[in-house]
Amino acid sequence: MKQRIDGVTPPYEPETDRALHRWMPPGVTREPLMLFKVLERHPELASRMRALGAGLLVHGLLGDADRELVIARVTARSGCAYEWGVHMAAYAETAGLGEEQVTLTVTGEADDPAWSARQTALLRAVDELHATSQVSDAAWSGLREHLDEREVLELLVLAGWYRTIAYVANGVRIEGEPWAHALPGS
Repeated sequence: MKQRIDGVTPPYEPETDRALHRWMPPGVTREPLMLFKVLERHPELASRMRALGAGLLVHGLLGDADRELVIARVTARSGCAYEWGVHMAAYAETAGLGEEQVTLTVTGEADDPAWSARQTALLRAVDELHATSQVSDAAWSGLREHLDEREVLELLVLAGWYRTIAYVANGVRIEGEPWAHALPGS
């Protein structure tokens, strides 16, 4: 399917170039993501989104392993091949997600033996949020065994944020990055 909104294209205006590079993590030399190029079609919205996105990705309380597991599960449950593929290519290894676990973020259950108790608690919460926009008392208790109040709040915002990103990427039908992982089953 054709992408519905084209991203900005080079040569970029100086402010657009600065904005695109603010989206990318420090030291990354590849071309900015198509998601960011599309969002830069609305610079004011993009700048507001960038603050929260960067805060969650770079300055959050959740460690890489927790953050990327939550992002993978949210984007997988949302059918967002674009964002799932980008994150699994860029962060799965540093987050300690092995090949089997990467696939299980899409195809597996929260209680699969491949997951630790902590990972199971995160996945159960994400699955419930996806299905009902609620977290049951049992899932909440599971989270609190592993996360403090601030971390739980961040997890809830992180899950909601990546659901929002999934809506944007899926709604616009953003074409996959050539280096991203393919979503299993798609």
